[in-house]
Amino acid sequence: MKKPIFAAGLISLCLTNLSTAQVLAPNAKGVSMGQWHTIVRDVQATEKFWVMLGGVPSKIDGTDVVKFPGVLVFLQPGTLASSDGNKGSAVDHPGLNMVGGEEFLGRLKSQGVAVDPIQGRGPDSGYIATPDGLRIEMQGNDNDVAKRPLLSFAGKDLTTEITADHVHYFLPESAPEEAQAWYGKLFGANPLKENNRGKTPAGDLPGIRLRFGVSRDASLAPTKGKALDYIGFEVKNLEDFCKSLEAQGIKLTAPYSKTRHKAFASAELIDPWGTSIELTEGLTKF
Repeated sequence: MKKPIFAAGLISLCLTNLSTAQVLAPNAKGVSMGQWHTIVRDVQATEKFWVMLGGVPSKIDGTDVVKFPGVLVFLQPGTLASSDGNKGSAVDHPGLNMVGGEEFLGRLKSQGVAVDPIQGRGPDSGYIATPDGLRIEMQGNDNDVAKRPLLSFAGKDLTTEITADHVHYFLPESAPEEAQAWYGKLFGANPLKENNRGKTPAGDLPGIRLRFGVSRDASLAPTKGKALDYIGFEVKNLEDFCKSLEAQGIKLTAPYSKTRHKAFASAELIDPWGTSIELTEGLTKF
């Protein structure tokens, strides 16, 4: 996949005012999508990339963040071993949803961004990549807002041009349904089957759809240290939620803390397939 080309003075292509972008209200278990925490070599270049897509730049605890309806994209400076994004890990790529996808992608191409077609899909969808090679699926909907997976947005106003859409897992052949059940039990992800044959297990949370596909790789690397280092769920009453997880036998790799971050409480765990997850309480105010 070709890397995006960034022209001097790159500006946002999204005309819609997204100043109200934020984490969505939680589901019945108190959970919603919170963040995509990325490791980046060049914060300035990567921020330009996400702002070009329509995100709104901000800072949280001194870390650069770009906000989209449904998710906060954290840009943590660091060193990556390779430039192939999350290839070979359980989380292959995240996705954004566009109103008027063909026109939107055309504007990206006019700014020098390489757009790779998606097999079996039309010109309103495609893959692009961040400066660090993290693949982003741009999912169009032919200007029809009603085609969006409404469960992912939990009543959020869907008139904005771009929103968070999904996180796509690539798992061993035997694991997708197990992962669907695991995320459903722990986080209340509403189970469904999608694609044109209704065969791909998925789960909806406010702000996101979790898609559990099958990997072509014989083994999977952890997401830790990859371009998309971990995903984050915002949780209401996080301390009690963590106690409930531990009572179910879930091991937290970092216990509940109100001081690990200045602006929000957090805890950490790793799913059975190597996906690092941060649980937070407090990102809804950003």
